[in-house]
Amino acid sequence: MSVFPPSLRPRRLVARVRRLLVRLRQRLERADRVSLAAALVAVAAGALTFAVAVTVFSHHSANHDEAVYLTQAALLLDGQLAFHAGSLADAVHPWFFIEDGGRLYPKYNPVPAATFAVSMALFGEPRVTLAVVAAGNAALVYLLGSAAVGRRAGLAAAVLFAASPMAIATSSAFLPYAPTTLFNLVFAVAYLRSVRDESLRAAGVAGLAIGVAFFARPYTAVLFAAPFICHALWRVASATRRFGAESAASTPRALVDAGVRGLPDPVRRHGLTALFGTLFVGVTLAYNARMTGSPLVFPYQVFAPMDGPGFGERRILGHSVDYTLGLALESNGYALREIATRWFAAGPLGTLAALVGGAVALRGWRATGDPRGLLYDRAADDASGTPGFRRTATALLVGVAVSVVVGNLYFWGTHNALADLSDPTDGLASLFGPFYHFDLLVPLSVFGGLAVAAAARALSAARDRLVSRGASGTVARVAIAVVVASAVVVAGVAAVDAAADPIERNAAVDAKHEAAYAPFDETTFEGGLVFVPTPYGEWQNHPFQYLRNGPGLDGEVVYALDRDPVENFAVLDAYPDRTLYRYGYQGVWTADPETRVTPKLEPLDRRTGARIDAETTVGVPDRVARAQVRVDPRRGAPGGPDHVSYTVSDLGDSLAVDWAVTPEGVRLPGAAAAGDPEAGDPVPFDPEGDAVAVTVTLVDPAGATFTYRQEVTVRVTEGSEAGASGERVEVVWPPERSTCRLVTACGTEGTYFPDEPDAHPEWVVFETAAEASD
Repeated sequence: MSVFPPSLRPRRLVARVRRLLVRLRQRLERADRVSLAAALVAVAAGALTFAVAVTVFSHHSANHDEAVYLTQAALLLDGQLAFHAGSLADAVHPWFFIEDGGRLYPKYNPVPAATFAVSMALFGEPRVTLAVVAAGNAALVYLLGSAAVGRRAGLAAAVLFAASPMAIATSSAFLPYAPTTLFNLVFAVAYLRSVRDESLRAAGVAGLAIGVAFFARPYTAVLFAAPFICHALWRVASATRRFGAESAASTPRALVDAGVRGLPDPVRRHGLTALFGTLFVGVTLAYNARMTGSPLVFPYQVFAPMDGPGFGERRILGHSVDYTLGLALESNGYALREIATRWFAAGPLGTLAALVGGAVALRGWRATGDPRGLLYDRAADDASGTPGFRRTATALLVGVAVSVVVGNLYFWGTHNALADLSDPTDGLASLFGPFYHFDLLVPLSVFGGLAVAAAARALSAARDRLVSRGASGTVARVAIAVVVASAVVVAGVAAVDAAADPIERNAAVDAKHEAAYAPFDETTFEGGLVFVPTPYGEWQNHPFQYLRNGPGLDGEVVYALDRDPVENFAVLDAYPDRTLYRYGYQGVWTADPETRVTPKLEPLDRRTGARIDAETTVGVPDRVARAQVRVDPRRGAPGGPDHVSYTVSDLGDSLAVDWAVTPEGVRLPGAAAAGDPEAGDPVPFDPEGDAVAVTVTLVDPAGATFTYRQEVTVRVTEGSEAGASGERVEVVWPPERSTCRLVTACGTEGTYFPDEPDAHPEWVVFETAAEASD
């Protein structure tokens, strides 16, 4: 008796697989080559996007919005819309999140994050969404181009869209522009099909799609949909006038009996689109009410009330500008030039193709009423719909281009993305293009595709003319093949050249990030707590967006901002049983990808006792005349000296400095031994929490200095351990150490690496040890 169920017995399984393969082959035989080619283009676009995402953006990009959306996606998967951090909100405050009484919620609407969350849930890899969105956008551009100017032109349009540097770079990062365009394109394709096929189902899909796009990015959706809305209103008004004239002779009873089905088709279809779109407007307002307390106040307005569309003073955080119409025209004009020359497929060549396609459409419209142009062979018509429908479709695409360009004048975001208008390699636009104009790629691609298809038809006609004039078919085909091959080579080189520059710039950023995050890639955390620096202010994930907290702030590793000692101790008290680390680096963190830092992930521990005795040993090079030892609390406390210091003149090749932390303050025994009895008094620090700097400054005969600096975080606690009573001190060990030339404090530029002797001159030694006693 077989152990397999009947459906899985080997012979039957093989037969079933054979039948499936036969059916697949039959379907492929029935499918036309253009549709198959479009499918391959879409798959290639998705594969390219995934490859770029895992290589060029392996540690995320310079656009820190990525962390916002990925953090939001993780929250959604956990069934939350916000962090509930309580008193720790400031310590774990992510970039572009709003704090509201211990609740932290993002300034962005959740639709893009939800698309990333889907692939996180299904595959554990959010980059799958990036690939699907890129493939979907390419496929939808093909469908849109096919409806407007024919399938061959639609195929070329899909290639142009997928090959555009702005589409490649922006689609490969966790940003909202490509996902929003996906919903906009679904709306456009469904809307046109509802018009062409008089389909209520397509009208409903159009409404859902534009509603979701509005929920994702309201202003972007409105700009894209504006020409379609105008067209729908015009059709509804025309149909209503005709219906009114026809129903004037009807009885009221007949009109009531007819109901909705008696309304004109355009009214029913566009009304359904408007209904579903309006439903998602309601969802958006409900989300606003849930997050901000008011349906008419978006989260981004709470974060920065002057950040939205409009002229005059625009402001976000510490950045503000008087955004005038003149500045808008200058910024957006520059952005359009950048798209035309750098960010559309093949650069200027692709833009020229789009202009030629527009001219072909206009000429065909005027001559025959068909925007596909005179170069099309009517006997080999590959487009459905009427010439009037295609005129409508192309007119709407032109409307989208106008709406996106004009509408973005009213929003200062493009100006911010460009940064320096005189430098195309500056600002986020240098890495992703003018991404607020992302939807402009759609009409550019469709009209560019029309030019490519018209050129192909012109070459075919030229071949026929060569044959008619006596040339052999072989000669004619070879001549045309040479022309086509040359064009393909030129276009391919132009496309690769256009895409290479931004990819290289982003790759340089990723190389910088990979080096900076190397300690985390090499460490396995089990209940870790990592303090991270704040080079851009007290924000998580700005710039370190690779280091994100989980929804419950209780994952295998928790990241907290390294801030004031009192605030750091509050974090330590909230996570008393975690393994502690401090992330630091040597150098200065900037946006310049060529400016690298050398990272360090240092284990920490907490030491408590009635007294902490410490010893610091430093190396001393030749020709040092003297050394000055000094203790400085950052905050201090009243009732004592604000610092204590002493000088050592008899130096060898090393110097050992003893110091102690007590509830009364930091003691420097060597000061009293140097001959100043009062210098032996403790230097008081803030008992709630303070950072005490112990420095050893070496001075050579010419006056040049070299300083060993260490800052230890300390506080006074009440005895609570068995057998302990009275006040005790707690320190976070080891201290932050740095070595500085000519100054006594040089920040992260002088970060000391105890385990990397090659990072410092060979004579540099910086050892520190501490022992707690009761």
